[in-house]
Amino acid sequence: MSLWIKICGNTSLEDALLATNAGADAVGFVFAPSPRRVTVDQVAEIIPNLPGTLEKIGVFVDASLGEIAAAIRICSLTGVQLHDGFPASAASELRKEFGPTLRILRVVHFGPQAAEQSEAFAADPTTDAILVDSRTATAVGGTGITFDWQKASSTLFQNPEARKRVVAAGGLNPANVAEAITTLHPWGVDVVSGVESAPGRKDPTKLRAFITNARAAKLH
Repeated sequence: MSLWIKICGNTSLEDALLATNAGADAVGFVFAPSPRRVTVDQVAEIIPNLPGTLEKIGVFVDASLGEIAAAIRICSLTGVQLHDGFPASAASELRKEFGPTLRILRVVHFGPQAAEQSEAFAADPTTDAILVDSRTATAVGGTGITFDWQKASSTLFQNPEARKRVVAAGGLNPANVAEAITTLHPWGVDVVSGVESAPGRKDPTKLRAFITNARAAKLH
């Protein structure tokens, strides 16, 4: 099974194309308070210039379902990443409106409630994948901080059947992504700050190295 790689926090066409040309499967756009926040209008200008095979994921925190639906339509998003605060019905409502082709990821922040949340999302047929991230008191993503991979490998990532639906995120970079993959055996990986030269700006060398190292680790 090939590794799914998402490069998140894109703010420009240049960076999204960089990720595409480096071999990413998906690019992410943050529609939430963040140094990497983008508007619907910005993304609507970027996406038509990207390949049809590339997944375009909108990242949402505390948005209404109406706002998410509007962004999907206006920007031609192919998927959504839903952080904390969304009701359990959010995924099924979006699935009902947009059908089976919309990729729906739910975020679990590693911590005391993570296993319980992950099990609930895994049991939901309208959720395609679970993204396990770290968080700080002020940021729900893009923190540059890793979670406890050893502990997670025996909890959130322990079920081989579930691995195909679990994405590792949080503090990944070119130097540690191989270790994360060999420890967790995730279905996919997601990176933001680890491939940046500054918040919201990608570093071409780091980005290419991240994807190269991740692909190589998956082969071993």
